[in-house]
Amino acid sequence: MPKPIFFSLAAAALLAGCAAGPAKTPTGEPQVAALDVRRADAHAAALDAIAASYLRLSLEIGTHEPGYIDAYYGPAAIKAAAEAAPRDKPTLLAATRALMAETDRTARRLDDPLAKRRAAFLRAQLRAAETRLMMMEGTRFAFVDEAERLFGVRPRLKPLASYDTELAKIDALVPGEGPLADRVEAYLDAFTIPRDRLQPTFEAAIARCRGRSLAHIPMPTDESFRLEFVTGKSWSGYNYYQGGYHSLIQVNTDLPIRLSRALDLGCHEGYPGHHLLNMKLEEKLVKERGWTEFSVYPLYSPQSLIAEGSANYGIDLAFPGDAKAATERDVLMPIAGIAAPADDRYWQLLAAIERASGARLTIAQQYLDGEIDRRAAVALTQKYLLVSQPRAEQSVRFTDQYRSYVINYGLGEAMVRAHVERGKPSRAEMWRRMERIVSEPTLPSDLQGQ
Repeated sequence: MPKPIFFSLAAAALLAGCAAGPAKTPTGEPQVAALDVRRADAHAAALDAIAASYLRLSLEIGTHEPGYIDAYYGPAAIKAAAEAAPRDKPTLLAATRALMAETDRTARRLDDPLAKRRAAFLRAQLRAAETRLMMMEGTRFAFVDEAERLFGVRPRLKPLASYDTELAKIDALVPGEGPLADRVEAYLDAFTIPRDRLQPTFEAAIARCRGRSLAHIPMPTDESFRLEFVTGKSWSGYNYYQGGYHSLIQVNTDLPIRLSRALDLGCHEGYPGHHLLNMKLEEKLVKERGWTEFSVYPLYSPQSLIAEGSANYGIDLAFPGDAKAATERDVLMPIAGIAAPADDRYWQLLAAIERASGARLTIAQQYLDGEIDRRAAVALTQKYLLVSQPRAEQSVRFTDQYRSYVINYGLGEAMVRAHVERGKPSRAEMWRRMERIVSEPTLPSDLQGQ
């Protein structure tokens, strides 16, 4: 198919700048600086053109799959035009591959490191779009192949038996009769937030998350969020970024909400998680640099590993050491009307459960690759994630809906943690690294130093 005219114009501009040769100074020396400026301008124009096509392409793909577009805050007219006349999936797939090839050609001409990162980001996002379109048309990939193509990293999964040591530690923390999952659920039920205390508890939690993040990362003065409690979802919390530094944060109340979720969701969905990341991308890349590709967020893309990984790691970054337990005990439990435990067993149990949480990825892989059926997936989720059958059912529903997306939480967190904490930096440096992750065109490969 013919190239869009803006690619041809950008290429023509670049060739025109080179064809006549550089202008000469009175001494006969080439005006290298002027030539470099013209070349940089041509490269920027080529990337801007690719970004504009990527933006329209993403919005059109979104018309074929509800939820594909997680956020969009660009011009309403672009979205309306994409929705009014979307191309069919085969045509979009061909256009995606053509745009990938154009991105590759442009990337080979780039010298500026940041421009190279921008091109690499667009290329990775386009590969994910290609993969998702193929899946919409019926192609099925093995779990690890799907994860790598969509999210930019190939997960290495541990056998379920490797988590048995953690289950033994949990068994010692919650002695008694009956299945371990039932005993853990019964113990944690004592830390359920009453429904009439959900709003003040979560508001207090998010305020603490925001305060600790704001102490290290500047935020727009007019930023804000709205908190809602909803039902009928496969997830426990969700951030819908609205643009203009505003988010809608929803918390699912289908199942009783434990106290531990307050700070976790406050950090993950809010600060320094999804709300902060989206604000910084809008502020630093869309508004300051005019990079329109960041005004759209396709859910099934490498952006999600960065988003979920930084949001999960943000909990420990904001509340290191004993700070989380102290905040829960001294601030949130009184608001929720929950009696503080007499010892640290509650927090020891939560930490042990977290260490076993990687089993979720292995269960998802076995389930999606057809190695186990749904009943077995629910049973294994109960066993290794130490949850009731309703909670296990909700977890498997999430896997049904989002498939390999589950890798972005635990694996993404581990990658962000390794990057931020590499070399044992100071706390201030850790926050600076976190700010760079959420303010730049970051890919999973950037976290790995590749």
